Amino acid sequence: MAAAGTVRPSADKRVDKQVLDAAGELLRALSAPVRIAIVLELLSGGRCVHELVGALSVPQPLISQHLRVLKSAGVVEGRRSGREVLYTLVDDHLAHIVTDAIAHATEESTNGEARP
Repeated sequence: MAAAGTVRPSADKRVDKQVLDAAGELLRALSAPVRIAIVLELLSGGRCVHELVGALSVPQPLISQHLRVLKSAGVVEGRRSGREVLYTLVDDHLAHIVTDAIAHATEESTNGEARP
């Protein structure tokens, strides 16, 4: 059963190829562990690059590169504030994808079995 507001294609209806391509691009953008960590950091609010560097202990050029990928995929947006850019999540749907994946991985690791 789909949650309220969730779109689930029925068995007799195919999803448009452009939609599938867009979903694939989004999932590719979220596929790197550092990018997942960035999204998790942004769940509690906007962060500047230097704050992400400190929180994740990842070099600044690498954080910036991952932010470019996330921004290009429409996961984050940047808003200039003086000399810094404040990055925020575009919407809550993306946060749910990441938190659901973390919950799934946590369940697998706590029960010691791979899910089918």
